Amino acid sequence: MRFRCSGPRDRGRRAVALLVGVGAAAAAGCTAQDGPTAEAVELTVSPRQGGTVAPDVPIAVQARSGTIADVTVSSGGKAVAGSLNEDRTAWRSRWALTPGQTYTVSATALGEDGRSRTLRSRFATAKAEQTNPMTLEAPADGETVGVGIPIVMNFEEPVKDKAEVERALVVRSNKPVEGAWHWVDEQQVVFRPKEYWPAHTKVSLQAHLAGVSTSKGVYGGKNQNIDFTVGDSQISTADEDSHKMVVKVNGKKVRTIPTSMGDGSERRFTTTNGVHLAMQKDDPVTMTSSWMGIAPGSAGGYSLTVYDSVRISDSGEYVHSAPWSVGSQGSSNVSHGCINVSPSNAEWFYKMTNRGDPIIVTGTDRELEPTTGGATGRWTGRSGCRAAR
Repeated sequence: MRFRCSGPRDRGRRAVALLVGVGAAAAAGCTAQDGPTAEAVELTVSPRQGGTVAPDVPIAVQARSGTIADVTVSSGGKAVAGSLNEDRTAWRSRWALTPGQTYTVSATALGEDGRSRTLRSRFATAKAEQTNPMTLEAPADGETVGVGIPIVMNFEEPVKDKAEVERALVVRSNKPVEGAWHWVDEQQVVFRPKEYWPAHTKVSLQAHLAGVSTSKGVYGGKNQNIDFTVGDSQISTADEDSHKMVVKVNGKKVRTIPTSMGDGSERRFTTTNGVHLAMQKDDPVTMTSSWMGIAPGSAGGYSLTVYDSVRISDSGEYVHSAPWSVGSQGSSNVSHGCINVSPSNAEWFYKMTNRGDPIIVTGTDRELEPTTGGATGRWTGRSGCRAAR
């Protein structure tokens, strides 16, 4: 501590004042000063005023000798999300910026000297010469789905910067769910829960892809947000040996359905073993012999209209109405690989099934391949159809 005195410059009197301490110093007209003078805040905003930057360049605000009190960023009347660090000295935008837009930043910070400072910046993002649009294959916005449903995203072009894309994807649910993104190939990425989704869960997906680099010089398309609801836990188990399918809803058995599955005379006529998912519902669907390489109308060919059909794999397997095989249902396997059920059971199953409901096939010697669907494999919208004899 040092003293500054306004009294007479008498060494004797000053010495006395120093000896008697603060009280005497005050009497002599002295004021105390603790340490160096408090500093004004230094505030910086990037990108700078008037510039044009790439969409994946973040907005950054920094304060030195003070803390950030407020940051407001907008573009086209919409607020831009960001976050502060713990000591409130740095702010950063959360997502990539939209190409070809103008952004306005207003930042205010409070200095150690107690004074505030506000800084503004207005800049633009460069237009994207090339984009890589994404199509959300499943689920649809507002859809009620089964507990096994994956979130499936397809990109028009191969994605090289996969980590950047994953960072832009946010999945939220109102019940605890552990899950992960998995790249099936360069163009399809899928989110699956580690186990099934809990029944009656509300889920949202936010895909902040606009301005995200998917490869050099190529940026994601528009942002997309969806909300969907997981319905009842509806899990069916079809056993080849017993010729029955047991349907359970929320853990309780609600129906046992006689079935006829693939006859196994050839490997291609064997129903695949494993956890399938309801992928698509068709009423009716035309099943042809084209999947065997035989054109309808030629020797051994066929074209058949089938009702109440639930597709369970990408290789053309369905649970469907088969009035022609009712006599074999519950006792023997006579189909080309589909799960044949009676018209009344097919109508009931069709109505109650949601996309993503698991259908587990047991007892066969042909495993479901990852490339044809199921709870861990590829999910596609293609429809290859086979028919039962």
